[in-house]
Amino acid sequence: MAEPITVAAVTNSKELDCFIKLPLRLYAGDPFYSPQLTKDLKNHFSKENPFMGFSTVKYYLAYSGKPNGDKNCVGRVASIVNRRHLEYHNDGAGFFGFFECINDTNVAAALLNAVREDLRSAGLRVMRGPMSFSTNEECGLLIDGFDTPPMIMTPHNPPYYHDLMRSYMMEKAKDLYGYIADVPDVMPDKVYRAAAIAEKRGITARIVSMKHLVDDLMKFKVLYNEAWKANWGFVPMTDEEIVYTGKQMEQIIYPETVVIAEYGSETVGFLGLIPDANFVLRHMGGKLNPITIAKALYLSKKIRDARLMLLGTMAGFRNKGVDGLLFREAFKGCKKHNVERVEFSWILEDNLPVQMLVKMIGGKLYKKYRIYECPV
Repeated sequence: MAEPITVAAVTNSKELDCFIKLPLRLYAGDPFYSPQLTKDLKNHFSKENPFMGFSTVKYYLAYSGKPNGDKNCVGRVASIVNRRHLEYHNDGAGFFGFFECINDTNVAAALLNAVREDLRSAGLRVMRGPMSFSTNEECGLLIDGFDTPPMIMTPHNPPYYHDLMRSYMMEKAKDLYGYIADVPDVMPDKVYRAAAIAEKRGITARIVSMKHLVDDLMKFKVLYNEAWKANWGFVPMTDEEIVYTGKQMEQIIYPETVVIAEYGSETVGFLGLIPDANFVLRHMGGKLNPITIAKALYLSKKIRDARLMLLGTMAGFRNKGVDGLLFREAFKGCKKHNVERVEFSWILEDNLPVQMLVKMIGGKLYKKYRIYECPV
């Protein structure tokens, strides 16, 4: 007779450690799994993360039988009530995130039931996810493109996760696309023509200042919150989130691939290509010690991929060549740092203008992610 499934909330540091390290066991033998550093995750799940200031988050572990630490832990999930999302969208949606599970529909259902009960108790109407923690971070489950490793801050999971969602009667809320493109020796003529049009209009481009990174990211925040405000699932970023993100990114970014477009003193465009740190993380196993640090220093020089994470243009400056100017300058930085491929992700399935832009510079669809939802 199979052991009964027990789902329990995380209440102490030992259980949080189990929550963080469970994927290391579930993905053992998966060469594509790219674990974040345990130290960083402990900070991310704590009150140091400004997201916690406007959200209620609970962590759950599923056990085969009575809870017995990591010996019989078979799944995890987070329950997320994002008050800023609710204020902005007023859609009654709560979220689940950080979902990991063995291939067992009963375990998956028990985990999702725990989140569902939390959201119902909070008076919400919809359970949506996975969001880890929000659309400003990792979103969705990988449903297509399992034959290549994930790039920085993108999901990776077994194919059976989709079946677990369907068994729980989850429906598609939105698909997100990832495109991949080789870095060309010469950009398409359309890019250079667009860049020239922008420059004739008095628009200039510069790389981000590492000395004043937070100040430049604050400029991005204003642009991001304006340019993305109509996008599905968008929630404005706070100053605290920008500072927090900047501290995370300053150790890994190439300044030459983070480009700001300006018209006089006004920031009108922003593009951020971030080196694929997952290439390094796959060799560190979530650990930070002298050996893994030495590996990181060596391997960081061999990163050949980057992910386009930040891209936006102010409404009054669209179709005026700003995108071309940003891409032209950022791809110069790619050449300087020997970046060979760029991933454009994620892009909403119905965001056709951005998809057309990416295709123009050789991008090919190679990964799909899905966000699910169901009534509470």
